[in-house]
Amino acid sequence: MRSKIVALSKNEEFKSLLKKKKVSNKYATIFFGKLDKKNNDKLNISFVTKKKIGNAVQRNKIKRRLRNIMNEAVKKVTIKFNFSYLVICKASVLHSDYTNIKETLFQEFKKIK
Repeated sequence: MRSKIVALSKNEEFKSLLKKKKVSNKYATIFFGKLDKKNNDKLNISFVTKKKIGNAVQRNKIKRRLRNIMNEAVKKVTIKFNFSYLVICKASVLHSDYTNIKETLFQEFKKIK
């Protein structure tokens, strides 16, 4: 089964999302908004981890976890595909339990309208 997740690609897309709405929790900050010229059939989402969090292996582990959570969220939670999302991770994600992160992010995506 192909994933319905597509990453943001252009610098302008990241900059415009940073100016739009945001939702924060202890694991991540989620910026979201509508972008022009985007495919509404797929979920436009990118994950950002800062270099302060850890080495490359740890940062990639965080991104893999979040991608997996979002694949599950597409199936279980009603996520708006007309929005684009930018998820900026916090350091607490690295040492937290997977299920706690998953539940928290599911609640945050339910709030987004």
